[in-house]
Amino acid sequence: MILHKGETLFRQGEKGPLFHLKSGLLKIVRVHQDGTTILVNVIVPNETIPHHSLISPNPYYGTAIALTTCEIDVLSEREWYQDLQQHPQKALTIALQLQEKLRMMQQRIDQLTESAPAAKLKKLQAWFDVYIAPQALTDVLTQDEIGQFIGLRRETVNRLLRAQLLEHPESSEE
Repeated sequence: MILHKGETLFRQGEKGPLFHLKSGLLKIVRVHQDGTTILVNVIVPNETIPHHSLISPNPYYGTAIALTTCEIDVLSEREWYQDLQQHPQKALTIALQLQEKLRMMQQRIDQLTESAPAAKLKKLQAWFDVYIAPQALTDVLTQDEIGQFIGLRRETVNRLLRAQLLEHPESSEE
């Protein structure tokens, strides 16, 4: 299945199949009762989601939205869990995937624990460059989402991005 930027893969609270992201990037947003959304995760190629349902089914924790064009395999819920019961060694593959996600989350914690806001932004930009280069972080996430992801206000993100442009004006000429 192909999902284009801005399209929704699944919605918070729904139940359904699992998905394997072959290419592209997805964001997971959590919608609060008052309608506000917060970016809680970014899904990168070769992840199977939702993570919390890899061993047993659960409703979707958040809403998955394509950040870029994505190629996605839909995995039948019934077949996934049946296969897991019949082939317990598959649990090792799942454990390795979750381990890799934990390592990614450790990198995110490093981004969040930087004391200087500029350092937080630079670490996030470097992490995203691995997945979206030559696009810029701001081509994929809004300033508000960047702020949510690294614990800064949108205004601070805006100020930091403007300062980067002043430091490197050649990057704005592309």
